[in-house]
Amino acid sequence: MNKTLAACLASLVFAATVAPSFAAGPQPIPLWPGAAPGEKGDIGEEKDMTKPKDGKPTGKSVIRLGNVSKPTITVFRPQGKQTGAAVVVCPGGGYSILAYDLEGTEVCKWLNSIGVTGVLLKYRVPARKDRLRHEAPLQDAQRALGIVRHRAKEWGIKPDRIGILGFSAGGHLTACASTNFDKRTYEPVDDADKESCRPDFAMPIYPAYLIQKDKTELSPELRVTAQTPPTFLVMTEDDKIRVECPIFYFLALKNAGVPAEMHLYPVGGHGYGLRPSDKLVTTWPKRAEEWMRSLGVLTKKK
Repeated sequence: MNKTLAACLASLVFAATVAPSFAAGPQPIPLWPGAAPGEKGDIGEEKDMTKPKDGKPTGKSVIRLGNVSKPTITVFRPQGKQTGAAVVVCPGGGYSILAYDLEGTEVCKWLNSIGVTGVLLKYRVPARKDRLRHEAPLQDAQRALGIVRHRAKEWGIKPDRIGILGFSAGGHLTACASTNFDKRTYEPVDDADKESCRPDFAMPIYPAYLIQKDKTELSPELRVTAQTPPTFLVMTEDDKIRVECPIFYFLALKNAGVPAEMHLYPVGGHGYGLRPSDKLVTTWPKRAEEWMRSLGVLTKKK
């Protein structure tokens, strides 16, 4: 098979798998006016990396999007009640791929059901050579938060009701964005970068990498202070990721005087998103809704 034919077939596969998740809905918005900071154009073609042997949470397949070099946001607005709240959604995938539907589009659909605008962040993966694994994704997350705040009026969003939610590696990215907002990690490119990139609230769900390997100290990039936003955490005791991750992050938040709520469930494993099952942990979206309501971000927009 020649290279041209192979490329065409790959494009068709991508269109048949990834594209339908948003083809009839909102269209992706490029994060950067040109190439993203530090990009060299050597990552390869963006595509679904799912293999036949890969797991299927609750029996449903997962889009594992890889080779992302052109990050975007896709804005999913509620069709009914609108609270004026928005949440930037960061799928997980070990900073190697993005679980684009399980921890992305499906989450935005849930947010819409409670009157919240979901902003799906397609950040750069896999981790770039000679760069910290979270470095490029954090640039994308900061940029996304700035754009959402800059365009809040246009999208029916209150600029003081913009949160961030992420799963696994996306949970780590959520924590990074929550503790690194005082300064952009890139050179500003336009007026969106003049806006604050501090989330108003944060939800790391089964987060990874929050503590150093074989230790209980927080990872050095997580600079928890009294200005870290209110945080909601979810984890199970049998998660393959160390349960100490959210526990010690929660303690750091508590010691800094940051309002935090943590739900620790006995079983459920890792990577369930919000797909319902017989495990109690899959009721976490209801707990998260109650928590957001307690913050006042789900009151009707005025």
